[in-house]
Amino acid sequence: MSSNKIDIHEALQKYFGFTSFKGLQEDVINSIVTGKDTFVVMPTGGGKSLCYQLPALVKEGTAIVISPLIALMKNQVDAIRGISSDDGIAHVLNSSLNKRQVAQVKNDITSGTTKLLYVAPESLIKEDYISFLKQHTISFVAIDEAHCISEWGHDFRPEYRNLREIILRIGKVPVIGLTATATEKVQEDILKTLGMVEANTFKASFNRPNLFYEVRPKMGTVNTDIIRFVKQRANKSGIIYCLSRKKVEEVAQLLQVNDIKAVPYHAGLDAKTRAKHQDLFLMEDIDVVVATIAFGMGIDKPDVRFVIHYDIPKSLESYYQETGRAGRDGGEGHCLAYYAYKDIEKLEKFLSGKPIAEQEVGNALLQEVVGYAETSMSRRKYLLHYFGESFDEAKDPGADMDDNVRNPKQQVPAQDELKKLLEVVRDSQQKYKARELVFTLTGKVNALMKAHKTDEKPFFGTGASQDEKYWMALIRQALVAGFILKEIELYGVVKLTEKGLDFIANPKPFMMTRDHVYDEGTAPVISNVRSGKDAGDAVLIKMLKDLQKKVAHQKEVPPYAIFQESSLEDMALKYPINMEELKNIYGVGEGKARKFGQPFIELIARYVETHDIVRPDDFVIKGTGLNSGLKLFIIQNTDRKIPLEDIAKSKGLTFAELIDEMQRIVYSGTKINIDYYIDDILDEEQQEEIFDYFMESDSDRIQVALDEFEGDYDDEELRLMRIKFISQVAN
Repeated sequence: MSSNKIDIHEALQKYFGFTSFKGLQEDVINSIVTGKDTFVVMPTGGGKSLCYQLPALVKEGTAIVISPLIALMKNQVDAIRGISSDDGIAHVLNSSLNKRQVAQVKNDITSGTTKLLYVAPESLIKEDYISFLKQHTISFVAIDEAHCISEWGHDFRPEYRNLREIILRIGKVPVIGLTATATEKVQEDILKTLGMVEANTFKASFNRPNLFYEVRPKMGTVNTDIIRFVKQRANKSGIIYCLSRKKVEEVAQLLQVNDIKAVPYHAGLDAKTRAKHQDLFLMEDIDVVVATIAFGMGIDKPDVRFVIHYDIPKSLESYYQETGRAGRDGGEGHCLAYYAYKDIEKLEKFLSGKPIAEQEVGNALLQEVVGYAETSMSRRKYLLHYFGESFDEAKDPGADMDDNVRNPKQQVPAQDELKKLLEVVRDSQQKYKARELVFTLTGKVNALMKAHKTDEKPFFGTGASQDEKYWMALIRQALVAGFILKEIELYGVVKLTEKGLDFIANPKPFMMTRDHVYDEGTAPVISNVRSGKDAGDAVLIKMLKDLQKKVAHQKEVPPYAIFQESSLEDMALKYPINMEELKNIYGVGEGKARKFGQPFIELIARYVETHDIVRPDDFVIKGTGLNSGLKLFIIQNTDRKIPLEDIAKSKGLTFAELIDEMQRIVYSGTKINIDYYIDDILDEEQQEEIFDYFMESDSDRIQVALDEFEGDYDDEELRLMRIKFISQVAN
C-alpha cells in the first residue's frame, strides 16, 4: 500500500471496521506510514494502540512493539489475531515462551506473516534475538508506555534507558514513542533519551470530560463507604487500586463477604491466577478488580464505570493514568480517591532509604499529589495545568464534573496576600521551594534558610497573620493562575513569571479558595454528589453529638472518650436500634456498646420512628474476621509485657501500624495495658501532664496535642499515651 490518506482510510475500514479516525489518529498514522520518527502523547481511551497497529498492517516488514507488561501484550495480540485468519499476524516474544514457540515466532517473521511483534525490553537485549531481527525487514519500532524511559515518569524502568542503543543495533528504523501521560519535563526526557529531536510530535488534550473527580477523607469508615459506593453501582465494572498486596487481599475479601463479585490482582499471584482474574473481569463474570498498579496497563475494557484509589498514588501521572481506565467508551466514569496525609508520610518514609536524587524526585511528585487532594479549586483545572494544558471553565467541556465545583467553598479576596507572596519569591532571589516560602512568610526557619540568612531579612515573617495551610493554598492557586512556576529540574524551586512580575507592579483583584483540611479523625464527610445521597444524616449527627456531650458530662470524661466522631457518623448512616447492630458500628465493639450504648440506640430508635426512616439493611457491612486474630494476639502479648517492637515484628507490622491496631482495640471498648512500655519512655510527671491534657481537651486529635506541647513530645509518645488514656478512662 502507498501512504496516501485514501489508503489508510481503506485499511481502517478493512482491518478494524471503522469509517473514521478519532482525534489525532489520522495525523499520527500518516507520520508513521511515511517513515518519520513520531512522538504521541494521548490520554488513555484516545485510541493510542491503533496509531501503530494500522501502520504495521499496511507497511512492508514487521513492526516491533516494546511494552513493559506481559498482560498488556497478550491483550493486544489477541485483539490483532481477531482481525486476521492467520494467528501468525501478531506474536509475543518474551520469557514466557518455550523453545518450540520461539521457533514458530521466528518462522512467521521470516515468511512475512508477522506484522506486529510485541517484546519486553529485557528480551530485546538478547544477542540471538538482535542478530535474528537484523536479518529481516523491520518497518518501525514502537515504544509503548514511553514514560517508563524517564526518571521523572511515574513508572521509571532502568532497562528502558538503553533502548536507543538496542534499536540502532537492529538497524536505522523509524522510532515511535507513545505515552498516555507525560508532563513537559517527561516529554523532553523521552525525546532526548530516544534521540528523537526531529520527531513529529502529537499531543492530544488531557481533558476527559466524562470523568467525575472526587476526593474523600480517608477515615475509619472508609471500608463502609466503599461497600456502599460499589453497591449503589450494582453490576457495573470498577477497579479499586491499593498500594500494597496485603491491602489488595484484605479489600477483595471484604467485598466478597459483602456479596460483591470481586477478585484480587497483584504481582504476588502466579501468572495463571492473574490471567484468570483478568479474564473474569474482561468477560464480566466479576464486577470489581482490587489491584496494585500492576493491573490495567493496556487493559482494553471500555465500560469501567468507576476507579477507586483506596491509597493515594505516588504521583499525579499514576493517578491520571489509572483514573483514565474509567469511561473509555465516553460513558460514565467516577474517579474516587481517599486521602489522608498520613499515607503521604508513609510514602515519604519509604523514599527515605533511596538515593538523594531519587528522594528529591519522589518528594516533588508527592507534593503535587498533596496539592491535588487538598485543593478546593476545580480538580480538572488543577490536573490539566499539571500536564501543561489550560482549562477554561466557561468554554471547555466537563467543567462541573468534580466535587469541588459541585460543592464550591467560599472564596476570599487575596490581592494583598498574593502581592506579598510574589514579592517574597522575588526578594529571596527565587531560590526556594514552596515549603521554604511558606516558612519565610510565617516566620519559621530551617537550616537552608539559616544559611541564606533569610531570617534576618525585612520580609521574614510578614505573612504571620495567616497560617501555613493558607499560604500553601495560595501558592498552588498562583501556580495554576500562571503568576509563578516550578522549576522541575531544580526539584520544584519556585520562580516568577512575566505575569507575576506584572502583578507586583500593577496589582489586580484576586480571589482564592481555602484548601480542604483533612486532619486525622475530623475531616468533613463529602457528599456523594453524583447519587445525591449524604454520607450521614446531619440532623441525627447533631442530636448524637448533644447526647455524647451529656453522657460525657455525667461520666466526667471528654466527649470523644464516649464515642469517636466517626462512630457517630456511622450511626447516622446505618441507624442501629439494638445492641447487636450497635456493635457493628465502626469503632464501637462489644465493650463500648455495653458501657455507653443504651441511650444512643434509644435516641436512634425514636428518631427512626418519628421520621419514618427506612433503615439501609443492605449497608450492614460484614467483617472478614481478619482482625479478630490479630486483636487477640496483641491483647495476649501486651498482658505478657512483650516489648511492642517484638509484637509488631512477629506480625510483620511497622511500629506505626501496631499503634493503629491498638487504637482500634481501645476505641472499640477493650482495655489494653501498655504501662510497662510507657514507663520506659516517659517518667511519671510527663505521663501525668499528657494524661491531664487529654482529660481536659475537647479533642483527641494528635495534631492538636503536638501543637499544644510545642515539640516536647513526639507523635508516637502522644499516640501511646492516648491509648493508655482511652483504655483507662473510657473502657
